[in-house]
Parts: sequence; structure tokens; C-alpha cells
Amino acid sequence: MDPRDAVVETKAAIGALGGGFMISREVKALCEGHGLGPREMYFRGRCGVLGEVDADVVLAAVVFFQAAHVRESWEGGRKLPAEEAAALYAGACHDWGRRRLAGLGDPDRLAELLAAVADGVDPFCAPLFAGWRAMPRPGGGPALAAHLLHVVRELRGGLHATAVVAHGLGPLEATLVGADNTGTPLPYDRTSDVARFLAWPEPYPEPPAEAAERRAAAEELTDDLVARAYAALGPAELTELCALLREAARVALGR
Repeated sequence: MDPRDAVVETKAAIGALGGGFMISREVKALCEGHGLGPREMYFRGRCGVLGEVDADVVLAAVVFFQAAHVRESWEGGRKLPAEEAAALYAGACHDWGRRRLAGLGDPDRLAELLAAVADGVDPFCAPLFAGWRAMPRPGGGPALAAHLLHVVRELRGGLHATAVVAHGLGPLEATLVGADNTGTPLPYDRTSDVARFLAWPEPYPEPPAEAAERRAAAEELTDDLVARAYAALGPAELTELCALLREAARVALGR
């Protein structure tokens, strides 16, 4: 197996598993314990690795959310310091992994392969990936596997945003065009549902016909860029990674 084939085969699992903890009981408990709304905790936790920055810095990293919503959520959560929020969010990720990946046959091997992907690549154009890669990692087992699933998810997220912009698409336009099999913690039947989740106000414009071609080209470019990180693994290791991620998806998500 070559790196790009492995990227294509695993991207849905990486997307769903790497973001699965964000909609978990563990994160819900954080919201309740610290008096934050779900989106306040989401932005402060996920983007706390950037530090106490202006909301526009957060928007530059998350890209696809509506700008006013980002600012409202980021500022609304400021009573929880960014560094603390990131640490709590990481802890929720680890606890989710311990609960949902407990049945995985070899979580340490999955973590080892994911670490090779994450640690050998330049962090260009992926600020959240860089921040999460620098976070302390748990000692091993399902917690470490969950942590690294999120790190690799952030790598693809940053590179995908770069690819979308490179092909002349705006964030709402790219969302409304959509793409299959990219992996989200929750499945959506319609792209308008995704736009609504990302807090874009309705009514939504109809994307031009050629936008679908540019969106498809952005997806291809994303796969190309992520493949550079997967090149840290040899063919047999890539095959092993794909098998482990299929198993993880069955164990954690029932897929």
C-alpha cells in the first residue's frame, strides 16, 4: 500500500474517531462542571492550544465556522483560561479513549503508527495540529491512541483548509458543496445541516455548478498533502494502520 491510498482509506475513520470525544459525555461533564456552553467549551478546549489570543486568530485556525459565532463562543468562555481549557479538553479525549477504545486489540501499536505520522511532518498551515502535537501525551494504551487520533485529525483539518482556499472556495461555499466519506463525529444527510452546525445563518445560497469541481479538487489536494505525513510509514505499516483503524471504528463507533 502506498501513502496516498492509505490516506484515502483512513480519512473517514480519522475524522470520526479523532473528533468523537468532542460530543462525548466526558466533554458534557466539563461544560456542566465549569459553567460553559457546549460551543464555549469546544472553542476554548480545542483552540486553547493557541493561547489567549484574539478571536480572529481562532477563526484563522478553525476556518469553516461563521466568524461572529467564533468570537461569541471564544469570548464567552474566557472565564476558563486557554491553557487550562486545553488541558481539560485533552483529559476528556483521553477518558473517552479509555472508555470507547478499551476493546481495541493493540492500542499501543495504533498509537505508535499514528505518532510516526504526526511527529515526522512539518506543521506548516496547520496551527491546531502544531498546538495539539506539542501537548503532553498520556503514557499509553487507549488514552494515547485517542490523543494521537485527534492530533492526526487536526493535521488533515489544517491542510484541508489550505487546499480549500487554494482552490478559491469560501468556507460556506465549500461546506454547502460538501464531500463524501470525509468523516465527522456525527453523520449528516444534507450539507445544509453541516452549515447550520457551523452556525452560518440561513437562507443558504446555491453554490455555482463549477464549485463542485473545485471542491473535489480541494479534496484531492488534501489527500496529496496528508500523504506526505503517511510516507513516514512503509507499505506493511500502512496496511497495518488501515486494519487497526478499521478495528477502532468498529470498537468505538460500531461502524
